[in-house]
Amino acid sequence: MTFYRDAALETIARNIIKKYNPLLLSAPARIPVEDIMEQQYGLRIEFQHIRNNGRILGETVFDDTLVAIYDKEYKMYTLIPAKSGTVFIDASLIDCRKDGRFCYTCAHELGHYVLHQDIYAGSGQTAAMFGDQPKKSSDADKAIERQADRLGCFLLMPAGTVKMAFHRFGRSQPDPALALSKVFEVSREAMQYRLKDMGLIG
Repeated sequence: MTFYRDAALETIARNIIKKYNPLLLSAPARIPVEDIMEQQYGLRIEFQHIRNNGRILGETVFDDTLVAIYDKEYKMYTLIPAKSGTVFIDASLIDCRKDGRFCYTCAHELGHYVLHQDIYAGSGQTAAMFGDQPKKSSDADKAIERQADRLGCFLLMPAGTVKMAFHRFGRSQPDPALALSKVFEVSREAMQYRLKDMGLIG
């Protein structure tokens, strides 16, 4: 597994956005991650009930394979064929296209696709994003998930435009994280973490 420093992940995220639309790096705005996935990488987003307990919010397929999904009508798991480049998003997010969880799940899965081809392609395994991280994850699994998380974060909240938005109007707001979360269409918690990580708030 390749080790990526945060600076490298920031650069990768910036290059993804620049290739899609460089104007997105010049003014604070929502990053249309699902369009980037489909148009730039040829990924197909499909909504399914991935697990009956809702713990897995996203799953990326790297090889043509059969994937287990939960059939709510029959209350059982079933195998469905999935092509390489399919990204399953849990059906619980289908009505939340502007919700922070949907965008973050998409960005996380794109992170896996961009960073972890060498790990998953040819293995028959899929990369899955847990709503709550499993307690028994190995150190390698945790590192893989952290990389996808960080790239997703940097993609949705580019450092340059976050800093621009913060200095233009965010710091004058009673809750800068809430104000900026509405601009970038991410959760307040995600923006709070990003602003702290960048040293913009304490």
